Amino acid sequence: MLSGGLDSATCLAIARDDGFRCRTLAIDYGQRHRHELDAAEAVAAAGGSEDHLVVRVDLRAIGGSALTDDGIDVPRHERVEEIGGGIPVTYVPARNLIFLSLALAKAEAVGAAAISLGVNAIDYSGYPDCRPAFVESFRRTAGLATRVGVEERPVEIRTPLVEMTKPEIIRRGADLGVDYGLTHSCYAPDDLGRACGRCDSCLLRRAGFERAGVPDPTRYAPGVM
Repeated sequence: MLSGGLDSATCLAIARDDGFRCRTLAIDYGQRHRHELDAAEAVAAAGGSEDHLVVRVDLRAIGGSALTDDGIDVPRHERVEEIGGGIPVTYVPARNLIFLSLALAKAEAVGAAAISLGVNAIDYSGYPDCRPAFVESFRRTAGLATRVGVEERPVEIRTPLVEMTKPEIIRRGADLGVDYGLTHSCYAPDDLGRACGRCDSCLLRRAGFERAGVPDPTRYAPGVM
């Protein structure tokens, strides 16, 4: 599952390093930060994906998130410490449940052994569908809801980053040669795709590079840095 962000790009590199032949799946769900779809395509090509598929699901019709609803502002802060607790308005209702279901369908259709996704339970924004408990629940569901799960063996759900900090993720990806300059994380980029530097995703990303001691290749909008 490839969003175009640094976490999923690292997951692709880890899967390749572990010996998997990889196909990548990106979801066009009507997200405001659509530049991530272009980033996903670039990361897939650079990361050795044998096939890159984009599936469209209109979550704007459902709304309820700052990422899909123009009437809800993306929160912006000056420092990571200002990010509030609880589930933020950038949470997209049931997003990972929907995305994993699509990935599971594709995995079963092509005979894939595993799905890899970049959920993280440490340096993340408080989304309930990034927690290990959710992933474990979906693992059980995958075994019950598919022909391959019933007649053969369930598709494996791999979450290699789930217990890693953002600096650890970046260092791991850098060691594997991930070009983070191709990735996109910002929730509120400008028309040229340059990062705002102040949304939760930008702040966590920037702090991760700083703490990892790895140069930040992010293209920021003028006046951000």
